[in-house]
Amino acid sequence: MTALDTPTTTTTDRVRLAADRVRLAYGEKVVVDDLDLQLTEGSFTAIVGPNGCGKSTLLKALGRLLRPTAGSVLLDGRAITSTPTREVAKVLGLLPQTPLAPEGLTVADLVARGRHPHQSWLRQWSSDDEAVVAEALRWTDMAELADAPVDALSGGQRQRAWISMALAQGTDLLLLDEPTTYLDLAHQVDVLELVGRLHAERGRTVVVVLHDLNLAARYAQRLVAMKDGVLVASGTPAEVITEQLLADVFELEARVVPDPVTGTPMVVPVRRLR
Repeated sequence: MTALDTPTTTTTDRVRLAADRVRLAYGEKVVVDDLDLQLTEGSFTAIVGPNGCGKSTLLKALGRLLRPTAGSVLLDGRAITSTPTREVAKVLGLLPQTPLAPEGLTVADLVARGRHPHQSWLRQWSSDDEAVVAEALRWTDMAELADAPVDALSGGQRQRAWISMALAQGTDLLLLDEPTTYLDLAHQVDVLELVGRLHAERGRTVVVVLHDLNLAARYAQRLVAMKDGVLVASGTPAEVITEQLLADVFELEARVVPDPVTGTPMVVPVRRLR
């Protein structure tokens, strides 16, 4: 077993991350209100909804980047805002929608930054850290690009580099905000296949914001649908992706048919409503 290996886990009833009657706002503008959400260990959840519904705002709160104006976010039953930053960083990794690396930073240096939460004046960089970084690069197929500048990579390679950093961080909770943005379809599938492997083979609990409903239904075990800052549906892809929900939440007339490859719900648009 390598330094990165953890036993593959299945979904349990243990709640790792929860929003308890959360209200989120930017100044006077309330974006999410009175929202409850529980994310269980070993689950793969996709948050979906129309633009501006509060998906990314919710993810920021779950990742401790935004403090609720009411309610609380709980990490393993403890208010995340009162948990020291270093402790949070050891168990929870957040990849923002458009992460930025300093100019000229190499892939290896970026991935090494994932080990920062484990460093202190008592524990400096070690051979164990070196091994974890090397394994993260190998596991994400980025070892050959270790010396390449991050800003010289393609979009798909760049996302792999950031996921590699999260893997090196050693967290078992991974939050990703629209990791497929600006990628062509082949690279979208490539990134989500990698995230799926992190979940299935490494036992990571994954929460991802996605725009593409068909990809969300294919890769996630559970979907959470939002509209106007409110959680309107939660369940398996088959339970959430219905023609009625598409009309109510996305203002879209569509047909829902089985995906010919996976059997998961597939949305076939007809026309926009209203």
